[in-house]
Amino acid sequence: SRRDLYEVLGVPVTATAAQIKTAYYEQSFRFHPDRNAGSTAAAARFAAVSEAYRVLGSAALRRKYDRGLLSPEELRDAPRPSGRPSAPGPQTPPRSTPVTTSSRRSTPFDFDSFYRAHYGEQLEREQMLRVRREMLRQRRQEAAKLGRFRFLSDASAGFLVFVTFLIL
Repeated sequence: SRRDLYEVLGVPVTATAAQIKTAYYEQSFRFHPDRNAGSTAAAARFAAVSEAYRVLGSAALRRKYDRGLLSPEELRDAPRPSGRPSAPGPQTPPRSTPVTTSSRRSTPFDFDSFYRAHYGEQLEREQMLRVRREMLRQRRQEAAKLGRFRFLSDASAGFLVFVTFLIL
């Protein structure tokens, strides 16, 4: 029924996309198979939460689901919705970390991927701001050097004029 997927995520029918996304991330983190190794109940709950988010996280699929028009084929072929649309501009490829013998142990959850997925845009903005601040600092240093050079050249020219005046 219409309320089933909303109940799976624990959100009201009137929930916003942000509320649905938050509920999904909280529950997927809680019931992720890596965190609950061997638990079939947690794996089933994770699958149900993922399916609910695939439908409710997509505006088009959510509209169809709310109207009762969502077909099983559309549900099966639905991609996992992304968060916000990516900002225009150069896209940076994901960073890959080299695998060493000490990092081969399996981790129950990939916190780096989780952090990048949730805070990636904010991290990119902060990195761009850091680059801008560094460029501004360099410009100020160059301007200060030019100012000192200009002062020395003006002082030298003034001294030459003064010495020339004294000689005459």
